Amino acid sequence: MADAPVSNPQSDQTRSRRSLKPLTRLLPYLLKHRGMVIAAIAALFSAAVITLILPNAVRRMIDFGFGADDPALVNSYFAVLVGVVCALATASSVRYFLVMWLGERVVAEVRSDVFAHMTRLSPSFYDSAKSGEILSRLTADTTQIKAAFGASASLAMRNFIMFAGAAVMMVVTSPRLSVFVLAAIPVILVPVLGFGRKVRKRSRFAQDTLADASAYASEMLGSVRTLQAFTHENRSAERYASSVEEAFQAARQAIVARSALTGFAIFVIGSSIVAVLWIGASDVFAGRITGGELSQFLLYSILAAGSLAALSEVWGELSQAAGAAERLSELLEIEPEIHAPADPVRLPETDRGAISFHGVSFAYRNSKDMPVVRNLTLDVSPGETVAVVGPSGAGKSTLFSLLMRFYDPSEGTVLFNGVELQKLYPQDLRSHIALVPQDTAIFGATIAENIAYGRPDASRDEIVAAAHAALAAPFIDNMTDGYDTMVGERGITLSGGQRQRIAIARAVLRNAPVLLLDEATSALDAESENLVQKALDRLMEGRTTLVIAHRLATVLKADRILVMDEGRIVETGTHSELSAAGGLYAKLARLQFGSEKQKETA
Repeated sequence: MADAPVSNPQSDQTRSRRSLKPLTRLLPYLLKHRGMVIAAIAALFSAAVITLILPNAVRRMIDFGFGADDPALVNSYFAVLVGVVCALATASSVRYFLVMWLGERVVAEVRSDVFAHMTRLSPSFYDSAKSGEILSRLTADTTQIKAAFGASASLAMRNFIMFAGAAVMMVVTSPRLSVFVLAAIPVILVPVLGFGRKVRKRSRFAQDTLADASAYASEMLGSVRTLQAFTHENRSAERYASSVEEAFQAARQAIVARSALTGFAIFVIGSSIVAVLWIGASDVFAGRITGGELSQFLLYSILAAGSLAALSEVWGELSQAAGAAERLSELLEIEPEIHAPADPVRLPETDRGAISFHGVSFAYRNSKDMPVVRNLTLDVSPGETVAVVGPSGAGKSTLFSLLMRFYDPSEGTVLFNGVELQKLYPQDLRSHIALVPQDTAIFGATIAENIAYGRPDASRDEIVAAAHAALAAPFIDNMTDGYDTMVGERGITLSGGQRQRIAIARAVLRNAPVLLLDEATSALDAESENLVQKALDRLMEGRTTLVIAHRLATVLKADRILVMDEGRIVETGTHSELSAAGGLYAKLARLQFGSEKQKETA
């Protein structure tokens, strides 16, 4: 299955038929902890069996202790009951610890696996997926599963054992009375299954709606300055509140279904118990059973009724968890479009980097009929600096994405050091490339940690050296905590020039043979651009470099300049050659350099 949007809804009818099946997707996580599972089942079974012993002990006390009129015998029965209660408390405590441990353990592993899987999906997946919705699945849905694998699943198993054991003991105690209680079971089970499907469907809808709301909240809070600048506070709050309200209404419908089911089950079972009491009292007067046997039967019928009623509630909770498991399974079942070969070719560490595009064409998924790269052929020699210029939408940045194998071309081949990219392990290929993007990703960590993103195993001395090479050391040294300064989410406390110099320091630290510069100075002021350009000049030395730039002043030193338009290379040469040719480059140069001269004159 190729990368696809997160939401891959099936029909409600199909989902209803699947019932709790999505929970089986989580069984491998439980099987990794077989010992704990076995211990939990043993504790659960012990607690259920001990509970089932209590009615029998009560019967013997009534029939033999009270009948013999012997206080000592009654006391001994009470002492036995205390021992039974202690054993029940111990078994229940152990059961609770084990099942809750399993729930926490399973959820932790599911979260780790889902996150790891999401980091391996191709960028094409994130072209349409919403990060906020994915985060909702990692948090809210896994919490729902934790409840199922912790309390709900163990309660379901416990109540099933209790119900089965109580039903058997009811038949053993009085087959005649058992008929009246057990006859009510089919009347309850049919609605339980029907309501459970409805609960699961509404729960899934509520979870999807809440995920959409979370995605919207994540997007808005991530751009809160823009939100406030355009005075969208009230509009955003209203839209989020509307989404949350829709999720609440869906959850409310699920709650109504569960509460109706619970009330129905209690009424039917309670009515059957009242009928049993009435008939049982007649049997005691007629001498068909003893008072102790009636008490025993009544306790077993209450245990059976309570267990069955609890099962109806737990079924609803498990149905909700099944909806959450289904949403997580959808993520885990998505496969990346970019696959590593079965027998990848290894790249030599000392190679400087040769790049070739042969007849490459490519279109994004949402515009298959509009290729952004068309039959492009390009060879870049090791150590050469090649600049790529052209109007917006010409396909410049797509070249970088194809070279880093974020996407595969629909036609043609891309080669790195003479090897087709499809024959290389993607991580091996990318380890030979350093990228300095236009929009630098700065993480909510320290400056040192942000620089070390280029090579996580780098020492502090290497990080400092990279900062000096990138001309970032002066502003870092002036900060209160130096390299240990926290820069805030997305580096909000840093200027554009500072963020770019940290990105260059990352690239220095990576020390890769190929350097990709994507509009690295386009959004900077003159002073910041000058500093960043000096750092870039140092970084480019001895490396194969591809430079994308709208500002032509930044590409004058390139060995070659390629001019792209509508996905094709339409011109190639040096600045002077292209300026004299009178083509697209000359037009762009007149527009830019002419406007700059006008500014200088003004």
